[in-house]
Amino acid sequence: MNKILTLSLASLFVSTSVFANDHKMSEATEEKVRAAMKADIRTEAETERDRNRRPVQTLKFFGLNDDMKVLELLPGGGWYTKLLAPTLAEKGDFHVAIGTNRVKERLTGQKDMKFNVLETNTNIRRPEGSRFYVMDSFTLSEKDFDMVFTFRNYHNFAEEGRRAMNEAVFKALKPGGIYAVVDHTMRHMEPLNAENRRRFDPVLAIKEIQEAGFVFVEYSDLHYRADDELRYEVGRRSVSGNTDRFTFKFMKPKK
Repeated sequence: MNKILTLSLASLFVSTSVFANDHKMSEATEEKVRAAMKADIRTEAETERDRNRRPVQTLKFFGLNDDMKVLELLPGGGWYTKLLAPTLAEKGDFHVAIGTNRVKERLTGQKDMKFNVLETNTNIRRPEGSRFYVMDSFTLSEKDFDMVFTFRNYHNFAEEGRRAMNEAVFKALKPGGIYAVVDHTMRHMEPLNAENRRRFDPVLAIKEIQEAGFVFVEYSDLHYRADDELRYEVGRRSVSGNTDRFTFKFMKPKK
């Protein structure tokens, strides 16, 4: 994450950092994540991204443990699904929701790919001429999650869609549950342009997620990239696979 934001972000969570160590990854969970990284189901292209995405460190930062009830939103092609499903298969309870077609078709029935696809009443669509998807308010059919992840998806939605997602996650988490958000960094308050459509302002993300009722617990610079000038579209060769990403941990208040 861009270091210019460090002081302002630190001031936002200093009073809540007492919650940061509520969840710590166990050694057994870390071993399971590392074993999943070596599984045959992962493609060469997926394993090549391990160095950049740093899944063990990322999941450790959020405090994942193998006995948790976990939800992954918008799993896409299943890069993280292939790590989370086997890690949680024995003791935990793993679910995916929204945009699940690819993982449902490709991973259902595969070895160690134990997950439940949650059907929701959400209606995702992209209005003609818009760069962003909209999403109606929706509910999740499961509740009392310990942790909800969304990896590099927040930027895809217009404001009403992001609000709907944040509110649904808040209702689905148990008190003290963690909302884990990772996305490509946009310059703070930069007007929308052709190059930043798949980036998001980290300060605005914090503001919106706090408005849904969450406490901002902590952020990590695991995915800070000094050589990403935040100027170019994330698919451009100069930054593709090496974008600066914000990594935020939020919590549903315990009371």
